[in-house]
Amino acid sequence: MRKHWLRTLAGWALVGLFAGHVAAWWNLPLLNPMEALLHAWRINAIAPRSLDERIVVVDIDEKSLQEKDRGGEGRWPWRRDRLGQLVTDLFSDYGVSLVALDVILAEKDASSGLDILEQLAQGELKADAAFATQLAQLRPRLAFDQVLGKSLQAGPVVLGYAFHNGSPSQHAGLPPGIDPAAWGLSDVRAQSFPGYAGLLPELQAHAAGAGHINPLRDEDGITRRVPLLVEHGGRYYPSLGMAVVQVLTGSEPLGVVSADYGQGGRRIEKITVGGMEAPVDGALNALVPFRGAAHSFAYVSAVDVLQGRVPKEQLANRIVLIGTSAAGLADLVTTPTAVSFPGVEVHANLITALLDGRLLQAPAYAQGLELLGVLVLGALMVLGGAWLKPGHTIALFVTCLLATVALAMGLLQAQQLMLPLGAPLACLVACFGLQMGYGYFVEARGKRHMSALFAHYVPPELVEKMAENPEAFSMAPIERELTVLFADVRDFTSISENLSPNALAELINAYLTAMSEVIRDGHHGTLDKYIGDAVMAFWGAPVSDAQHAHNATAAALAMQKAAQALNRDFQAKGWPTLHIGIGLNSGLMRVGDMGSKIRRAYTVMGDAVNLGSRLEGLTKIYGVGILIGENTRALLTDWTCREVDSVRVKGKDQAIAIYEPLGKTAEIGPALVLELMHWKQALAAYRAQNWDAAASLLGQLTLAYPEQRLYNLFAQRVDIFSVQPPVPDWDGASNFDSK
Repeated sequence: MRKHWLRTLAGWALVGLFAGHVAAWWNLPLLNPMEALLHAWRINAIAPRSLDERIVVVDIDEKSLQEKDRGGEGRWPWRRDRLGQLVTDLFSDYGVSLVALDVILAEKDASSGLDILEQLAQGELKADAAFATQLAQLRPRLAFDQVLGKSLQAGPVVLGYAFHNGSPSQHAGLPPGIDPAAWGLSDVRAQSFPGYAGLLPELQAHAAGAGHINPLRDEDGITRRVPLLVEHGGRYYPSLGMAVVQVLTGSEPLGVVSADYGQGGRRIEKITVGGMEAPVDGALNALVPFRGAAHSFAYVSAVDVLQGRVPKEQLANRIVLIGTSAAGLADLVTTPTAVSFPGVEVHANLITALLDGRLLQAPAYAQGLELLGVLVLGALMVLGGAWLKPGHTIALFVTCLLATVALAMGLLQAQQLMLPLGAPLACLVACFGLQMGYGYFVEARGKRHMSALFAHYVPPELVEKMAENPEAFSMAPIERELTVLFADVRDFTSISENLSPNALAELINAYLTAMSEVIRDGHHGTLDKYIGDAVMAFWGAPVSDAQHAHNATAAALAMQKAAQALNRDFQAKGWPTLHIGIGLNSGLMRVGDMGSKIRRAYTVMGDAVNLGSRLEGLTKIYGVGILIGENTRALLTDWTCREVDSVRVKGKDQAIAIYEPLGKTAEIGPALVLELMHWKQALAAYRAQNWDAAASLLGQLTLAYPEQRLYNLFAQRVDIFSVQPPVPDWDGASNFDSK
């Protein structure tokens, strides 16, 4: 009973810890990243990941920024008359419905040289009537800002400006903004900035609307929200996306829906425009429901629009946002759906969410629900976990976890409610961990359990090492890079037919013992199983082994030597000689305790394992004792290996190279080096379908090394291909469809 009270008291302490975080009495740093991950997961889960055809991004991309002689418009910023031409073309040639500029045009364009000409007209050339006449004719064309301003009359255009913490622009101003008194409010909390990069008067006069393009980055640098209204000088200014929707709905004034929270004051909960409502948080920021990764909207290059290369139907009646995805223009942000996300597409996502009524809600009462979630889930786990059996505690935990996530996702999809999940789930997991860990993890018990689990698989010294830190090892299946070995006795059926049952049992026991000692005791491998006369082992688990490929290959060579020593004893007894084939392969494998309810084993599974078995079967065909896959070969940095062939085995479409390991490079003699050089030349001629050269080289090799079945095999292939060439798309690989 006392243990229950201690456990319960510790559980309530955990609940209080998380409740205090929600109440903002203190901060648990790990919960903020957890909340961010859960937010990103939910945003990605509900993202439609489909192209929204209502908006097209005219992209000032790398192609558009190329020099003119390479088909681009040159470096940014462009001349305002070219930007004006882009706007004019979009309306007159392509019939778009609205254009919004996600660019800042706060400084005058002096690239035409008009200012210099004006100075000359007032100075040295003041008396030159011809110059004055010519300047009067040129002035309308060289006043690029006025040219752009006139182009804005071609259709509804929404301009962008930005706020910052510096000084206001010298030549640019801001739209009138909104007086909160119009909403019956005097104190509205919002993002606030002292400075701005505003709009030139000649542009602002002809624009249908304007909005700020300020991104809102959270503390972790991720953009999840957009400030729908920003405060400056006591007035409030809409975002570019809000301004676009305002123009689309007839430029109606923005309204608000507010609620009284007592001592907390009156808070704006929604901003209304044209009959639509946009939920906002306490600082007038809107959570953006991103449609997916970048390019959830159609993109066309700005230079292609200027040069008339875009099909008209691709832009007709579309909302066009002019922005940039070029990395050099620094308009890339990180969002929950992508690391490099064009800023212009944040506005596009906001606009479509406003039009569809899909903006996410984070209401003021969300904090109360978060606290309730911590208390309810914590209470269930503390009280239930203290009194229930372990199996029932696990069931309770899983039920609470799934129910909480399902409820949160249901509210998100049905009501666009983005409720905090980090603290409730963290409290649930922490309390569950406390209940399950309390009194169950005893060091001595863990060591004994470890020894019982692995004593039959790995050598005693490794078991002792594992028992020193039993928490670090488990039989639970994991994925890890390992090397697997398969060894099999060739023609074992005929051997068994020529021996009595007792002699056969003695022979197989002696063979398996010798092989197992080489693997387990000599090279620290893990014995997997015996399959009749076959042996399966692997390296790299349960104890990690950075040299798993080296150790496995060394074990294979040692097994061949051990088999030769056994044969001398077998011959003295009148028993048949054993010949074994060994296949090795390295790669990602699933390792752990696997099987059925009736019988389980610590084993490895996966494609890399299957390939190791296939390689063992191929040793007989090529007449070699050991074959390794190309992954294993890549890990044997100080070994010499003979490339045997390129094969395509059953279940694999991709051909792989197979090799015969010969030993450490430092131990290889010059005669073998010369033999390998000649074999490499023969193999290259064979793959190049140079049959005469291949036949000549292979003839020399078979004559010099008649015991090498490999050279005879390729010589036979060359003879066949000389008469009947392979198929036209032959890649030099040999196909093996059987096991």
